[in-house]
Amino acid sequence: MSGASRLEAALRGPSKGLVAYVTAGDPSPAATVDVLVACAAGGADVIELGVPFSDPSADGPVIQRAMHRALGAGGSYVRTLEAVAAARRSGVDVPIVLFGYYNPVYIRGLERAVTEAGQVGADGMLIVDLPPEEGEELHGPLRAAGLGVVPLVAPTSTPARIAAAARVASGFVYYVALLGVTGAALDAGALGELGGRVAAIRAATPLPVAVGFGVSGPEDAARVAEHADAVVVGSAIVRAVEQNAASPAGAVERLVAGLRAALR
Repeated sequence: MSGASRLEAALRGPSKGLVAYVTAGDPSPAATVDVLVACAAGGADVIELGVPFSDPSADGPVIQRAMHRALGAGGSYVRTLEAVAAARRSGVDVPIVLFGYYNPVYIRGLERAVTEAGQVGADGMLIVDLPPEEGEELHGPLRAAGLGVVPLVAPTSTPARIAAAARVASGFVYYVALLGVTGAALDAGALGELGGRVAAIRAATPLPVAVGFGVSGPEDAARVAEHADAVVVGSAIVRAVEQNAASPAGAVERLVAGLRAALR
């Protein structure tokens, strides 16, 4: 089964899917593997593994701090791939999406970056600052390698932009529930619009729709899951890593398990 197919299948289970985000290299490259194992053990259906980058403009302060800690600990695209490979050797079979910004992938060389991602067991990429209309130089190699292309759709996305995202998507589509950066609180207005926005995306693609930004705990996850095929949780998990830096795996597994229980 291709990486794109694994992503789609993982989010079509009997219960709503859970996508867990963590930053590679935070608090250290070695601890990242333990955190990935903890996410899988807690019940995550898909893991988004953030590639460290010095200017994470789409992320709020929690993930920005994680990116800076990771870079300080030697984090990079290559070290992120090493974490994926080590997690696979440790028995993690949950699909993994490399999540991040275009610069680290571009600097590595697009075809080389994609080939290496497939070799270590990654299942796809989500590049937050690469518009779907401008991404063919990366999307082509990803498709050729069988890896997923996960586009972002925002509350301000027009029907034309949704259609463009749907044309390149494989695996799933990520709907950003809030304008702004990661870590903001989910408000009543965003929840009120969520059903209609997800319906518009589903009209454009048969792929699962995952919703993230603003999901801080089990209650938020359950409310979002009323409309989405999957719920993405990032800042809350990264905060658990930050607050338990000496040994983050236990706190992460407990948090992910609580989120998983809310989605059953």
